Amino acid sequence: MTQLFDRNRALLDGALQAMKTRAFWTPFPEVPSGRFYGETARQDGEVAFSDLLGKSFELNGHPCEYHVGKEQSPWDLDLDVTYPAAPVETLIAASQSAFDDWSETSVEMRVGVLLETLVRLNKMSFLIGHATVHTTGQGFPMAFQAGGPHAQDRGLEAVAAAYAELTATVDRATWEKPQGRIEPIVLEKQWSLVPRGIALAIGCNTFPCWNAYPGLFASLATGNTVIVKPHPMAILPLAITVRVLRQVLEEEGLPADTVLLAADEPEAQVSKDLVQAPEIKLIDYTGSSHFGNWIRSHAGDALVFTEETGVNSVVITGTDDFPGMCANLAFSLALYSGQMCTSPQNIYVPESGIVTNEGHKSFDDVFAGIADAIDELLADPKQAPGICGTIVNPATMDRLHRARSVGRVLRDSGETGIGRSATPLIVAVGEEDMLHKDECFGPVVFGIATRTPEAAIDQAAGLAKEKGAITAALYARDPGLIDTAAKAFCHAGVNLSVNLTGNIYVNQSAAFSDFHVTGANPAGNASLTDTAFVAPRFRRVMVRWPKALDNQSVSARG
Repeated sequence: MTQLFDRNRALLDGALQAMKTRAFWTPFPEVPSGRFYGETARQDGEVAFSDLLGKSFELNGHPCEYHVGKEQSPWDLDLDVTYPAAPVETLIAASQSAFDDWSETSVEMRVGVLLETLVRLNKMSFLIGHATVHTTGQGFPMAFQAGGPHAQDRGLEAVAAAYAELTATVDRATWEKPQGRIEPIVLEKQWSLVPRGIALAIGCNTFPCWNAYPGLFASLATGNTVIVKPHPMAILPLAITVRVLRQVLEEEGLPADTVLLAADEPEAQVSKDLVQAPEIKLIDYTGSSHFGNWIRSHAGDALVFTEETGVNSVVITGTDDFPGMCANLAFSLALYSGQMCTSPQNIYVPESGIVTNEGHKSFDDVFAGIADAIDELLADPKQAPGICGTIVNPATMDRLHRARSVGRVLRDSGETGIGRSATPLIVAVGEEDMLHKDECFGPVVFGIATRTPEAAIDQAAGLAKEKGAITAALYARDPGLIDTAAKAFCHAGVNLSVNLTGNIYVNQSAAFSDFHVTGANPAGNASLTDTAFVAPRFRRVMVRWPKALDNQSVSARG
């Protein structure tokens, strides 16, 4: 019963090797091209997406007592998709019913199911891309990558990490302890892998697949059943995922209810009811720290993994490529209108300015360069919407308007002309101002002048340690400053990028190489994907008996 495992073994081995070397590797091409996905893949994806609109989303055999769904495309397309739904108690009962069969399924069979699921999802990347576009507001190129191959990379990474931990030790051993002149003590020992129980994966609005896949696939690989709770405005990408998982499970004779969808609507969300259910033993959550704190206070004995609010900073103390730096930061700031957990927010520059390959640049010169680069990047009205996407949550616009009034506007926000849009706003604020000391999610950038380069590093790293951060960037010519920053951000638990130019950006996190979030500051307690992310999802439980009794079955022993 390991046919799927054997078929996809090379995929698993490639992931395991890449996680050891941390070199670039991906089995899932990130370019939405017929060269990789077939000449008709783009058209097939569009047709498949259109076929879902205005209908009830089918999940064969899924608990269903009513239908829900109020997703609205930020691109003004009518979705009108509804999903099967049932009370929390019904979903939990169904998950419990599936638990024994799934938890007792061999590691190889479980992993085989998940590998096969990821391969099938990859073939559906165009469909998932369109579903992501119209639930998150991303432009298609980004939605294709983040909802498709990049999310699948992270799912595969979680499966491989779980497999490595599950198979790290033998499941049976003969233990012999010498006793001097008398016969040794000889015991047979056998270990069972015991999952924690039902897992809950709470999705977010902006990156439904990318953020949900690691916890979803890690929990399944380690034998837990999973209830997937998407954001009520971004259900479709995860509903497609759940459907594929259930199809593969059914084909293999395993309970489809191993994976369930908990769809809801904004006015009647079920997240809190699920979190407080004592049967839930694992929770993966991406979102605000406000709700993250609520989860921690109400989750009982459930193990909680989070990615939460943070304040990402850039420190500019000098550069050997001023135009390259400005162009790089322009893209980082404009991409998806800053609606990424990795997007920079605060830019610290010494008040005396910086030394560059173009000579001295004042504080205002630095931001003028960045503003000009943003303008140039977004000058093409056909290109700008694809880069900036749309604003998915109206509250983001409220934050933008509030930020505009707190300081000196260095670059005002504009529109791309399609959908609810906003280009980056840059506002100069003082060190004593407070708004920049909390996350201001969206296309808002604060410029902060500091007394010295060292002060810029201290403030950025200190804020990361206090409030959390997922990324940090430094531009510097002085090796001593680079060393100082590396130590400061290391102590703050933040991954640091230094002197990035060209087509690599601080926003980006590469599966199999980068550990996304460190778990070492308030921006999250989990790291994707390290051992600590997978190992606590199961436990090893031992049975031992004297070797002399080895002809008796273990199951017969009380």
